[in-house]
Amino acid sequence: MSDTPARKFRLVSPRHLGLLAGVAGLGVVGFLAVPEIAPSLKLPTLSRSVAYAQNVQRPVGFADIVEQVKPAVISVRVKMDGGPRLMGFDALPTPRATPGSPMDRFFRRSPDSAVPNIPGVPDDLRRQAPGRNLVTGQGSGFFISADGYAVTNNHVVDKAETVEVGTDDGKTYSAKVIGTDPRTDVALIKVDGRDDFPHVRFADKPPRIGDWVLAVGNPFGLGGTVTAGIVSARGRDIGAGPYDDFIQIDAPVNRGNSGGPTFDVDGGVIGVNTAIYSPSGGSVGIAFAIPAETVKSVISQLKDKGAVSRGWIGVQIQPVNADIADSLGLKGTQGALVAEPQANGPAVKAGIQAGDVITAVNGTPVRDARDLARQIGAMSPGTTVRLTLLQKGQEKTISVTLGELPNEREARATPETREQGGLALPRLGLTLAPASEVAGSGSEGVVVTQVEPDGVAAEHGFKAGDVILEVAGRKVASPAEIRVAVGNAQREGKRTVLIRVKSGEGTKFVALRLGRA
Repeated sequence: MSDTPARKFRLVSPRHLGLLAGVAGLGVVGFLAVPEIAPSLKLPTLSRSVAYAQNVQRPVGFADIVEQVKPAVISVRVKMDGGPRLMGFDALPTPRATPGSPMDRFFRRSPDSAVPNIPGVPDDLRRQAPGRNLVTGQGSGFFISADGYAVTNNHVVDKAETVEVGTDDGKTYSAKVIGTDPRTDVALIKVDGRDDFPHVRFADKPPRIGDWVLAVGNPFGLGGTVTAGIVSARGRDIGAGPYDDFIQIDAPVNRGNSGGPTFDVDGGVIGVNTAIYSPSGGSVGIAFAIPAETVKSVISQLKDKGAVSRGWIGVQIQPVNADIADSLGLKGTQGALVAEPQANGPAVKAGIQAGDVITAVNGTPVRDARDLARQIGAMSPGTTVRLTLLQKGQEKTISVTLGELPNEREARATPETREQGGLALPRLGLTLAPASEVAGSGSEGVVVTQVEPDGVAAEHGFKAGDVILEVAGRKVASPAEIRVAVGNAQREGKRTVLIRVKSGEGTKFVALRLGRA
């Protein structure tokens, strides 16, 4: 794949020839040995039965589908300024192969093709002429219209100075980048000059786990390569971005497959290959594709505006784990917990508060924090949505007019000063001091000045410099107030207490277990 790691897959076809042949053989013997038992049987009928059994034995192939879709798949080659960080690539070792073998000849033709996967850099990087800081990369793509619009990955064409595409009939064309979306790793490119390019369509419905799929692309520069497998999982979050919702497949995918299509057995594109899991750098049977429904939404905006705008409610959210659910008295872990509404954002104006749990958008349940981000991100700025939420134990529905997701988020500074001392809370393993007494910690909350390494707070990730803003839904300004809040929770028989904490990474809720000395 491109600059994302590639994952490998192997198709195994079951064989039942022995069983079927045995059944057919029994039929022949029965007819020949005891013709009077079945006088109506005729040899031609039996011959047809044997022929049918032989056809059933034959594995179903994908040749018809490949013949239909392969002409629309393209290789994508880019040139870009490598920058000073890439100067060491031409010193990388070349993979060893048996002298004179096809692999040996392949690596002689492209001596620097085996380079480590580097985020933001296309697949199969190679050094250009000596002394120049220009690199080339290869990926895959596919035409979606006869007039030359094609889809590939953002990481294939990002920062490219030139883009060329190679078609299945061996022709090469220049292409221009219409728009890219780094958050989903989708890019739209265009080849001008023709209105009869072979193209493919997106699938009408999402695939099911276990469905057959075909991946077509340009692995290691070997254009027009077809591999087959099944859908292994859906809804995968691999930490690539805020809208991760990948289809996992086991069709073999490698470097250079990035941006190529994954097809269903009807020839529809169900996803765009974008990443692989590969400890070794080669295919191990785990690859990830961006779902077709996501790609269609993104390229529609890229074609119209050259960029993607997303809805934004202006909250920092986190998942609801079992401890947090217990602290809030929830029956399950569905929904997204609001850790902090952002100043002047749509959520604040609509009355959303820290500690609220958003459970539905326009009546559609919210599974978790990432699901909420996907649902809101799929809507246009200015859209009014109905959010169902739990606020202080009461369910309510409010209307929010979405803003536009900012391109950049504000950095959050970590308190510079760490003071030791203050009031210890032995049950939690924390030593605390009012934030107003610790330089650089602001005026709100209570600062953690020390964390016992073996305490329950350390297990939950508390660090010196964290600022506790709320405990059990109440704002706190001193260690004594925290002690009272924790004591009240214990007297009420709660197993956990919900604490709102601000750190250098942002603001979040932590459900801290109680009752431990």
